[in-house]
Amino acid sequence: MATDKIKILQTNKKAYFNYEVIEDFEAGIALKGTEVKSIRMNRFSYGDSYVKITPKGLILVSLHISQYKHGNLNNHEPERERRLLLHKQEIKRIKRKVEEKGMTLIPTQIYLKGNLVKVRISLCRGKQAHDKRHAIRERDTQRDLRRELKNFNR
Repeated sequence: MATDKIKILQTNKKAYFNYEVIEDFEAGIALKGTEVKSIRMNRFSYGDSYVKITPKGLILVSLHISQYKHGNLNNHEPERERRLLLHKQEIKRIKRKVEEKGMTLIPTQIYLKGNLVKVRISLCRGKQAHDKRHAIRERDTQRDLRRELKNFNR
């Protein structure tokens, strides 16, 4: 397994802007065949997706995976809830952290590990408005600095 290539398909930039990421976890997703094909074609979006904790495990809610265009009658529902695959001990540990600290679980990245579709879920705390303004200011400063360096090197 150490030789598996990782190909990042998409990163949830909105989550990094709206939340402060505390800790990351890797999970598999229980998918149907047409969902895997759509994900490989990069035809999915996070929207306002999040992870819900249920007695049966972790459920990924509101991840939109477009229908596979070559699919037939057995094509999947785009917005269905999908089960995340983790060990029981990991689920218990995540559940304790979410309950005691008032945090939330957000999918931050979907990638291929070998031929398996994996999702990185992050334990997050919501950012305040002033933190978001600081992030915007920092991003603008970095962009201006890169632009000046580019013009200076000519």
